Amino acid sequence: MLGGMDGISALDDAVDALADRLRRLPESTLRAGAGAAGLRCARELARRAQLLERPGREPAVMPDAGMFAVGDQVAVAGHDLADALRAMPGADAELREALALVRSVR
Repeated sequence: MLGGMDGISALDDAVDALADRLRRLPESTLRAGAGAAGLRCARELARRAQLLERPGREPAVMPDAGMFAVGDQVAVAGHDLADALRAMPGADAELREALALVRSVR
């Protein structure tokens, strides 16, 4: 079972791998759906981080900064969520869900 700091490190690694992959994709692949999938993932990661950091407040929606920025958006949102999870011991379910989300982006 993945939890605690090892799990958060795994999330950081998965976020970095996805962000790097998205940054290297050609425009045609980004336009064919990879860019949209990356943005959906970044928005969900950002939403989850905001819910942990500011419970009870409506999360802001991450803007669409364009398909060439989506790798950076995934990196920022994913690492924000990892930092929020570091501050919340026992958030193993949230960690597993975030890791599954990042790993599901194709």
